[in-house]
Amino acid sequence: MKIHLVDGTYELFRAYYGAPRALDPKGREVGATRGLLRSFISLLRQDDVTHVACAFDHVIESFRNDLFDGYKTGEGIEPELWEQFPLAERAADALGMVVWPMVKFEADDALATGAARWRDAKGVEQVVICTPDKDLTQCVVGKRVVCWDRRRQRVLDDKGVEEKFGVLPESIPDWLGLVGDTADGIPGIKGWGAKSSSRVLARYRHIENIPEEAFLWGVKVQGAKRLAANLRDNREELKLYRLLATLRTDVPLAEELEDLRWKVARREKLEELCKELGDKDLMDRVHGWLD
Repeated sequence: MKIHLVDGTYELFRAYYGAPRALDPKGREVGATRGLLRSFISLLRQDDVTHVACAFDHVIESFRNDLFDGYKTGEGIEPELWEQFPLAERAADALGMVVWPMVKFEADDALATGAARWRDAKGVEQVVICTPDKDLTQCVVGKRVVCWDRRRQRVLDDKGVEEKFGVLPESIPDWLGLVGDTADGIPGIKGWGAKSSSRVLARYRHIENIPEEAFLWGVKVQGAKRLAANLRDNREELKLYRLLATLRTDVPLAEELEDLRWKVARREKLEELCKELGDKDLMDRVHGWLD
């Protein structure tokens, strides 16, 4: 069997900026939720999708905001998008998917926990994390745990991660700590770009293994002396940035593997939601799936 773990937050953002706008009978913008439902229906129609769960950022802030004041918050999110987060969770639940709404942790942490918990479980052939988010590539293990960008139809195994980022999956938190991640509010270390970080980490894998002096690196990097000085001056900050980029695998998920088995959509909930969204045609797309 394959386990599909879906990044619901990404899917909602993708639908908001990609699907047509639409108003419900009360005049509320619900186009992203409609788009999300159609996307999830398409996913569930695939023959190899038998066990599935979907994680959402129920709130944007997490324990990481307690560690670093500059970490991402909900500030700047379009109100019409933010208001659809509860609808998106209801949509996934109405389709019969296991839903993980994260508060203290982030959706990425839930996905990382699920991947770590079930990748070696009996009968599991592969865990597929449905997201293009670079943070989650740290979870990739050979071909057993992969990331799948559904929009581009691209799958990243460990070789794919190395080809794309120049480092192995285990080095992704270190790479993000050095380069930074504007989406998450991680500033990174001055001067360290994607290429220089990849080149050095490809040799040393983790930041604590990088020698203090550039002449000891054994790899050619432009501006190496300046980069080494910046690294020496910001070692403690870098450790924090890497911690922020490291996904947790201890989220207390209540489900067992069998709970993730997808069976049917929940008729009453789906009918109620479709009526609320003003999109009764969606019910025709799930004909035969209803409980």
